[in-house]
Amino acid sequence: MKSRYKWMSIFIALLVSLALGANFNQVYAKKDNGVLKVAMEANYQPYNWTQTNDANGALPIEGSHTYANGYDVMIAKIIGQKLHQKVVVVKTEWDGLLPALTSGKADLIIAGMSPTTEREKAINFSKPYRHGTFVVITKINSKYANAKTLNDFKGAKITAQQGTSHYAMINQLRGAKKQTAMRDFAAMRQSLISGTIDGYLAEDTEATSFKLVDPDIKAIPISKMPGFHVTKEESVTSIGIAKPNKDLLKKVNNALATIPEAERTKLMTNAIKVQPKTDNGKKGNQENWLVSMWKQYGGMLLSGIGMTLLLAFVGTIAGFFIGLVVGIIRTIPTPATLGKKWLLKVINWLLSIYIEVFRGTPMMVQAAVIYYGIAQFWHINIDRTAAALIIVSINTGAYLAEIIRGGILSTPEGQFEAASALGMTHNQRMWHIILPQAIKNCLPSITNEFIVNIKDTSVLSIISVSELFFVGTTVASQTFKFFPTYLTISAIYLILTFTITRIFNLIERRLAGNKNYNLMANQVQVGSTSKQGGNK
Repeated sequence: MKSRYKWMSIFIALLVSLALGANFNQVYAKKDNGVLKVAMEANYQPYNWTQTNDANGALPIEGSHTYANGYDVMIAKIIGQKLHQKVVVVKTEWDGLLPALTSGKADLIIAGMSPTTEREKAINFSKPYRHGTFVVITKINSKYANAKTLNDFKGAKITAQQGTSHYAMINQLRGAKKQTAMRDFAAMRQSLISGTIDGYLAEDTEATSFKLVDPDIKAIPISKMPGFHVTKEESVTSIGIAKPNKDLLKKVNNALATIPEAERTKLMTNAIKVQPKTDNGKKGNQENWLVSMWKQYGGMLLSGIGMTLLLAFVGTIAGFFIGLVVGIIRTIPTPATLGKKWLLKVINWLLSIYIEVFRGTPMMVQAAVIYYGIAQFWHINIDRTAAALIIVSINTGAYLAEIIRGGILSTPEGQFEAASALGMTHNQRMWHIILPQAIKNCLPSITNEFIVNIKDTSVLSIISVSELFFVGTTVASQTFKFFPTYLTISAIYLILTFTITRIFNLIERRLAGNKNYNLMANQVQVGSTSKQGGNK
């Protein structure tokens, strides 16, 4: 039995070591006061996007081996030069930009954000660094492609990006069917191509960028239509800065003042020119899409797989020990003394709260609260990978605590009675008799929790952890091949879960021992041997 546990421990330690080694630099991120951290989506061409190298002046993305480029990145570089600071991009989903800034995860937001009244209540904004007009982007063969007035969009299914002022502007398109807001421009582009929407509202730069990769789209300039109104704040983009940091706001405004309008126009033109291209099914390109994707983004995908395995392995192992401790405590018999009795009740009450909270709330919400909340309220800046490991571990621990408790309680009562008859204490009964059986019986459930963790790490994209799903989303948004990319990601998840299931099934069989052991046959054989010895 000891050799089996040793073999299992070596196997798990090897896998954890490989995962840690692949992602070591992400877990232990060092704080550098000479760095200016700029938050952006890195998924909004031509303002910002993700690429695999530093070509065309791209900047590194924090906690990954990828880079960001685009108009926003170029503006950030100029500001960094004026402030004599190295610029690092903090890649964050749109909904995470404000929390990243207010929690101290980033120093600036440069992401094509408009300084609306609601946002100005939470953060400060610099002077505008970009002016734009608004368009409805639709297909060139759409019945709405020749719209001349706001009334011509009657019946059209129109959407815009979630959390932006663009979404409210749809109300001015009289009779349009306002669709659910989408999380990013990549999703809206794909929805338009697939025909699930008739168009989406955006700035003119988005139309120019989209036109380069899909000539079959058309931008309808609604800003020039009678009756369409936007405030000055909604038509410009500014840099977001935390309210307490007024000195940085002054420095950023001074830096922007040194960039003439002609240079800004040149920067945008160049950003559109060098943005990621896609073959879009062009003739002459006979290379398989899967081969092409792995050639260009294989490193990113492998890094995402490594991060997913790291979170699942470490989270499950740490969660197992958390659940083991909690499960043991919750099965301790009621003490005889009054003081110990009340102490155990209080501890059990606290552990019950822990279990109910972490089993009763989504991991995505837990991730946002722990990663951003701790930094905002307690000023403790946790690295996103370390935060992800903590989140997966304590979430898993809450589930495994009940699984292990059930395994302990399901052990036959006769086991307890026999151990007590031998004079064993509660601790001796637990460690030598009960737990070995309970853990072995719980192994299928523990394996299932591990499989769930491999898939559930995808929700950690809310804090921009570069796991498999987050990387896959980035690849899809850059290549515009959404279905093939997500199909590939699904296949990778299936391979991971299938392989892990088979490995743990093997471990379970080895721990179970020889099922063909026949006690009666062995007794007969021993008796036969004894008789033969007597005849001698």
